[in-house]
Amino acid sequence: MSGRPARATILAAILVLVAALAPALRAAAQSGPAAPPAEPAPASPIDGAPPLAVEAPRVLVAGLAHEVSVDAGPDLAAASVPIEIRDAAGSVLARGAAERGARTTLELRVPSGRHELTVAAPAHYQRPVGLSVRAIRGWMTILPPAFAILLALIFRQVIPALVAGVWLGAGLVYDSAFGGALRTVDRYIVDALSDGDHISIVVFSMFLGGMVGVMSRAGGTAGLVDALRPYATTTRRGQLVTWFLGLLVFFDDYANTLVVGNTMRPVTDRLRISREKLAYIVDSTAAPVAAIFLVSTWIGYEVSLIGDALKAIGSEQDAYSVFLQAIPYNFYPILALVFGFMIAWTGRDFGPMRAAELRAAGGKVLADTAVPLSDFDSHALQPRDDQPRRWINALGPVAVVLVVTFGALWLTGRASLADAGDPLAETGVFGLGLGGLGSVLGAGDSYRALLWASSAGCLVAILLAVVQRILSLGQALDAMLGGFKSMVMAFVILTLAWSIAQVCTDLNTSGFMVSTLSDALDPRVLSTLVFLLAAVTAFATGSSWGTMGILIPLAVPTAYGVAQSAGYSAEASHVILLGAVSSVLAGAIFGDHCSPISDTTVLSSMSSGCDHVDHVRTQLPYALVVALVGTVLGELLTGFGVSPWIALAAGSVVLFAILRLAGRTSGP
Repeated sequence: MSGRPARATILAAILVLVAALAPALRAAAQSGPAAPPAEPAPASPIDGAPPLAVEAPRVLVAGLAHEVSVDAGPDLAAASVPIEIRDAAGSVLARGAAERGARTTLELRVPSGRHELTVAAPAHYQRPVGLSVRAIRGWMTILPPAFAILLALIFRQVIPALVAGVWLGAGLVYDSAFGGALRTVDRYIVDALSDGDHISIVVFSMFLGGMVGVMSRAGGTAGLVDALRPYATTTRRGQLVTWFLGLLVFFDDYANTLVVGNTMRPVTDRLRISREKLAYIVDSTAAPVAAIFLVSTWIGYEVSLIGDALKAIGSEQDAYSVFLQAIPYNFYPILALVFGFMIAWTGRDFGPMRAAELRAAGGKVLADTAVPLSDFDSHALQPRDDQPRRWINALGPVAVVLVVTFGALWLTGRASLADAGDPLAETGVFGLGLGGLGSVLGAGDSYRALLWASSAGCLVAILLAVVQRILSLGQALDAMLGGFKSMVMAFVILTLAWSIAQVCTDLNTSGFMVSTLSDALDPRVLSTLVFLLAAVTAFATGSSWGTMGILIPLAVPTAYGVAQSAGYSAEASHVILLGAVSSVLAGAIFGDHCSPISDTTVLSSMSSGCDHVDHVRTQLPYALVVALVGTVLGELLTGFGVSPWIALAAGSVVLFAILRLAGRTSGP
């Protein structure tokens, strides 16, 4: 039996095993009998009081606090009514007060198993409202992403691995293997594609794929390769050009990934640089540079989270100022950029990346078993031999994408600030300063900007080809459709990655990770623990932004509290705060880099035309090395008072030494 059929057979057997183990998982999740959920009992109001409306999560995590919302309606006899949640034995599990016309939230904690509870407002209701809840053990919440990642790495089949992970998670949420299979399709996949932001990513990726298809068919890509030939004459120069382009497209990680990967792929192919190396350089520059550059789409989100967290502790510090001061403490993103430059400059590699580069040096930029997420090398997208190769037909559309993206971020950002009454909306560009410019771009709608930019780039590519009579309109449209088709596999994987992220949300995976890893913190090692927590959370969920949204509101008050408890001075407490904020960002990017279910990792594979599992396997050792050095020489040392600049310098030296000792050149 050949290797691929054997893997497929084993994978099918594992999927069957998951279905067979579903009853055991349910048994592990429950400590009581698996009775069907009880329908909420209607309340009998006194004096016309309306029934209580109660909402609770479909599944709880044992021991964690979960929100149960109670709405008594606008016709409540009193302005405030005491309410409580009791278990079957009559013990009170949660108390609160229902406000007239408002939704009240109670925090509920229960052990594992199924519980029949009652929600009551004794003074106003004769009969309580029934509430049936089910709680699973915390470790079960990490099974879906862990299972999907393990299958993907072992069997090199991403799609069935992600389907298995979503199925397992849906089975846990809905307490049924068969029901989980149905909900995988009609809830998780459908919901993933009904999300406006997700559809925006699909559409602008599709338009960029169409643009690249037209560029390739019109000879623009070949012309760009010829134009770059004098500058990218060696593998070293080709990698350095790719790295510098990654720095230039600093304002958005999605735009960076898609533009740089699609632009440089034909150049690196000609230079016999592996697709895995291209995907690594693209991935290791996109998020790090967007996250720490002074102006980008990331900044508004980060600053808003920091600002809210600072308000929560009563601090009047400027959020953007805190962000700027925290930049030197972002050890993983900065060292990832430094290490990427070292890799490109020295031509040295180690681990599976060196094997890929040796293979590429022999003429194979892709492995024989590779299944690239996009394919722009088909004959239908290649130019005819008699067609002119003009670089403007490639650079023109790419330039339009960059200019329109930046301009749209500016316009939508100013409009958003104007709606909020922010005076920055009326300030001229030269009067904003870096902080103001970052606020404007951060307030912009990046999804709309990228949609406009990608459609404009696709249109310009078609116009250039048709006006110069290189292609007829029909041929240009056929090339665009060919570009669309090349993106189909990437869209499937993105959809499944979003689906498993929603499964993790429903199971409260991140809540379990935070509660498990954030006990008893020493101020000096706080940033290290926060970095590790953020990395694990981002790896399991595949979302760096989601990780930041969860952890920054926790990290800032935690850092402030532990520093105050330890008797630190105001200056020392501020350093602990900066370390905590930067560690969330750095850990989120590291976990995102390592996770095969991350959308940016998928987009890097897609734009580079790389097999997704090959990209993850070859990038993982480099990411781990950078993270280890950044943690030991960065997070730990600065926690004990070392300057972040000294830590960055030491980390850079150690990374170079590791590359010199472990790395080998991949040339013939």
